[in-house]
Amino acid sequence: MKRVIGLGGIFFKCQDRETVKNWYSKHLGIPVEDWGAVFPWRRQDKPEEETYTAWSPFKGETQYFEPSEHDYMINYQVENLHELLEVLRKEGVTVLEKTEESEFGKFGWIIDPEGRKIELWEPPV
Repeated sequence: MKRVIGLGGIFFKCQDRETVKNWYSKHLGIPVEDWGAVFPWRRQDKPEEETYTAWSPFKGETQYFEPSEHDYMINYQVENLHELLEVLRKEGVTVLEKTEESEFGKFGWIIDPEGRKIELWEPPV
């Protein structure tokens, strides 16, 4: 079973989202939309499949990263979210019970040994 197949996203808290988004757009050329930006890429093992990495600044008071106390969260792409979460549970990894499914794919969350919340994402087919 494959585990992580790519970097799905980088999310971070900031005090002034508009200033941060404008700065990244102006100085680094990131094509920022209201929610953030995407960087398309193709999988090395399946080059016919295009996917993307999301980049998104969050408001400083967001609760989306909880229970982590860190100011950022990394999202990793996976091929079979539910199967991987079961394997991780058996390996003793802290797996948050909540999962989500939407038009954007399937999402689950784990906690690393230092308390960082990590988002696992299975993109939609």
